[in-house]
Amino acid sequence: MTQGRLTSCIPLPVEHKLLVTVIEKAKDWALMHGVGMRDRKHFTKDAIQIAPFVLLPSPFPQTEFNKAVELQPILNELMHKVAHDDEFLTRTLQNALQVDEFTASLFDIWVKVRDEGMAQTLSLGLFRSDYLMQNPDGNRIKQVEFNTVASSFGALTSYLHDMTRYILRQLGQGDLIKNMPENRALSGLCSGIIEAYDLFGVPSAIILFVVEEISYNICDQRFHEFEISEKRPEIMIYRRTLTEIYEETTLNDKKQLILDGHTVAVVYYRSGYEPAQYPSTREWDARLRVERSTAIKCPSIHYQLAGTKKVQQALAAPGVLEKFMGAGAATGRVRDIFTGLYSLDFDENGERAVDMALADTERFVLKPQREGGGNNLYGSDVREALLRMRHSRERAAYILMERILPPLVSGYVVRPGASVPPPLTDLVSELGIFGVIIGTKDKIYCNRQAGHMLRTKLADANEGGVAAGLGALDSPFLLEM
Repeated sequence: MTQGRLTSCIPLPVEHKLLVTVIEKAKDWALMHGVGMRDRKHFTKDAIQIAPFVLLPSPFPQTEFNKAVELQPILNELMHKVAHDDEFLTRTLQNALQVDEFTASLFDIWVKVRDEGMAQTLSLGLFRSDYLMQNPDGNRIKQVEFNTVASSFGALTSYLHDMTRYILRQLGQGDLIKNMPENRALSGLCSGIIEAYDLFGVPSAIILFVVEEISYNICDQRFHEFEISEKRPEIMIYRRTLTEIYEETTLNDKKQLILDGHTVAVVYYRSGYEPAQYPSTREWDARLRVERSTAIKCPSIHYQLAGTKKVQQALAAPGVLEKFMGAGAATGRVRDIFTGLYSLDFDENGERAVDMALADTERFVLKPQREGGGNNLYGSDVREALLRMRHSRERAAYILMERILPPLVSGYVVRPGASVPPPLTDLVSELGIFGVIIGTKDKIYCNRQAGHMLRTKLADANEGGVAAGLGALDSPFLLEM
């Protein structure tokens, strides 16, 4: 099956001297406006380098972009309902829990807090639904995954939008700017945090960001803090690791989470989504303490469980969407974005999925219950893993997903420390749509779409995480097709 191709927004290649000049300008723009990250190889808190970016905005069909935007509130509500369906979550995750220690630990916290009686029934979701265009299917979007925890790059891509406009003007192509959609992801996401803070209703309370010990993606995180401080100067924001939360917080007799004498209103997780971020029992104890508290969690533990790959696969099964959404037109629109998703449980369907993947491994991706990029298996690795796990319950911790073949586009990827100009290469792009939802099981207080991001990678690369060093930030150039 061959991949199609979309045409770049301007004729390529760009003349050498002009290309070098514009890239140097763009790199300076990026550094001076915070489109940056810390250097993993030579880490220092005193410097940032440019975040990898695509020089020209990548083409994306306007109808499919609009579809993704319109679907986001529907998907927000769907995942909200899933997260509050105890029986569905338990049944869907039961096989994975036997072999996936990390998901089992999250699940145990959820059960413990639920059985105790939840001190805070409000949850805040800053979600992101990710899509690739399926080229053999007429360049229609297909969902790659739905992120419910630490959905990143809302801030950097908001600034990248302005940078790309600057680049087009420097190339004498300012008339193309009209094809670039506005992106207010940073403002939209921060407004969600502020709305949750106001619903908590304690004026002297603080917001707590849960962060990694070393934050390479510092600009994206800090811009959230700066934006909140600009909108609401009286709100104080603290940054703590899970280890520091264990050491520095307490629960009072009202189950309020107390840090430095302040009540915590909102806990926003930018860490806590992978096993390495829980190096000891202290970090798990910290997570349990937070979940037991009255603080509004982003995400709550059940939102995080709802974002697992097993849930994504289960939602694609016949009749499941109808259970949560009814049989209306919206259900059909959501089902249309699903690609083939298959369970690997030890049953007839799981055996059929294993046989299908072994017969044609290039058609599939093997996905574990992990966030953050760099975890999926492709091609010969799929065969090797399935042969190893065929008779092991370990395979129940994975799902099988049909591989999406997006169209190619030629472009330039600018990376820190790389030669200038970079080579003209074939790229593929993944669209992420942000959403905000706040609610309890019985009432939703806010639900909206909140901006977008585009993440682009080399066409021959399997993974595309920017923070993991695999992809590059990009902006969509909308096409009428």
